[in-house]
Amino acid sequence: MKTTVICFTNNKGGSGKSTVCANLGYELASSGKRVLLLDGDMQMNLTLSYFSEEETISMAQSGKTLYEAICDKADLADFIVSTRYGGLDLVPSSSLMSQVEFRLFTMMQREFVLANCLLGIKEKGAYDYILIDAPPTLGNWVINILAASDYCVMPVEASPWGLFGLANMFDFLDSVSGFCPVSLLGVLITKVDERKKYYRQTCDVLSQYSDIPVFKTVIHVDSAVEWAEDNSIPVSVFKKSARSAVEFAQLSKEIIKYNNKEVSHGSRKKQYGKSIKKDGDDRKNR
Repeated sequence: MKTTVICFTNNKGGSGKSTVCANLGYELASSGKRVLLLDGDMQMNLTLSYFSEEETISMAQSGKTLYEAICDKADLADFIVSTRYGGLDLVPSSSLMSQVEFRLFTMMQREFVLANCLLGIKEKGAYDYILIDAPPTLGNWVINILAASDYCVMPVEASPWGLFGLANMFDFLDSVSGFCPVSLLGVLITKVDERKKYYRQTCDVLSQYSDIPVFKTVIHVDSAVEWAEDNSIPVSVFKKSARSAVEFAQLSKEIIKYNNKEVSHGSRKKQYGKSIKKDGDDRKNR
């Protein structure tokens, strides 16, 4: 079976990328899929989702993290650690990822270092899905992540500022589309509180663009997520009946359903980005 690589990216922080990546990975593994998680952010939140602070710091200092793999252009198979859950593995991050942009700048074919590091794993077919948590930035490292991915998922927070990062991401995808043919699997609305108007505003703006896929599943604000993260476990393990646990399970079914469906991020995304920025500016001035 072909390995599908999905990255979670948005240049706005706080959109829920790490939370979605971590819990989706668990749900895919629970459904029988073999999953590898790549922690591409110096904040190490994806690693902390499965390992304690002490374990995460120990791995970060081990010299066997994604940062060292990128610097050495090494096969990522040598950097994989197992989680406590069957079928779910992880390549940890470290705070040294803050230096990855500089290290990439000195390399030949620097946009494809991560893709080359993944070649061996993909050729062996050891995993059904590889999920990559990208940092909230735009640059060579995020280009690497996009170039290594088949699809990207853009989590968008249902908040007054949630749509701003999305506009920049669409412009960024335009600028790299010539050599980085990643497809948008969908926009995922996160941190939803239906008592507030921001959720409806976000839905209204996104509904104007039929060529931009939006997941049917949304992720609501749920205290169970925070408790689960505090214990370094998936929310379904913390409380299987939690609202967010049910939603992440639904999201995994959507991902599996769309896996063999080629999705384009559409030719109108530049116009879409401008519309989002204008909408955000109007709200800011009110």
